[in-house]
Amino acid sequence: MPRTIWSGAISFGLVTVPIHVVSATEDHSIHFHRVHLEDMARVRTRKVCELEDREVATSEIGKGYEVTRDYIVPVTDQELRELPLPTVKAIEIVAFMPWESIDPIRIADGYYLQPDGQVAAKPYKLLRQALERSSRVAVAKYAWSGRERLGLLRVREDAIVLHAMRWPDEIRDPSSLLPPPVELSNEEIDGALALMDTMTRDDLEGDEFRDTYTEAVAELIEAKREHREPPAVPEPAETGQLVDLMAALNESVAKAKAGRGDGGHADVHEMPTKRATKKAPARKTASRKPRKSA
Repeated sequence: MPRTIWSGAISFGLVTVPIHVVSATEDHSIHFHRVHLEDMARVRTRKVCELEDREVATSEIGKGYEVTRDYIVPVTDQELRELPLPTVKAIEIVAFMPWESIDPIRIADGYYLQPDGQVAAKPYKLLRQALERSSRVAVAKYAWSGRERLGLLRVREDAIVLHAMRWPDEIRDPSSLLPPPVELSNEEIDGALALMDTMTRDDLEGDEFRDTYTEAVAELIEAKREHREPPAVPEPAETGQLVDLMAALNESVAKAKAGRGDGGHADVHEMPTKRATKKAPARKTASRKPRKSA
């Protein structure tokens, strides 16, 4: 059972939903200790006071804001908890929006919101079903760990999920990273769409979505434990060279078809062989909507 990260309430209008916040994800990565390579002893981080040159206990450590190099203002955790903000004790919904209007780059970690007892059951279900039927998500503000955050509430199966969101000024402008202007032919664009068709699927299940890095690390550790050579490193693909896009697209489509076999997930369009004489109609993409319960 995941531990409770925060307890409080969801607030929208005059409706209050008491909840516990628990993590919606788990870390399956392999973790390492820092060690001294000469004798494999653990290397630990010690908290030392610069002025007294001694290690200090956690109970002696607090927060301080540096006004100047010689003047630091102390701030206690209790003072932060008692800030005059409604979001300190509640996840306060401030707006409802279509799911499609949220830029994914602003969405961060996810948490399940668990109703706190029988008193929360009815308002929790009310909010969940209202979000489902409206096909909207809620945008909220909340304060955890010494800062106010923006959040997004959506429905996943029968649970309400809170995603941390980045503030608008936390998103960097990508304009300086863009490549110089180039021209693309209709055949190249159609070729890319044909490749997309061969790679389209309805789920994220299968060998393509395994964490092969963690598996490789586990195999490396096992090989070293058994005093044998680890698996050979595959040759990296060449990058940074000019390529014939149409040839690369054709080869990619052929490989995708071969790898998919008879169990394909999408209608496959053949690669274009000549320049299109008529503009193809705009392709419609399915709207991302929260799943609706039966």
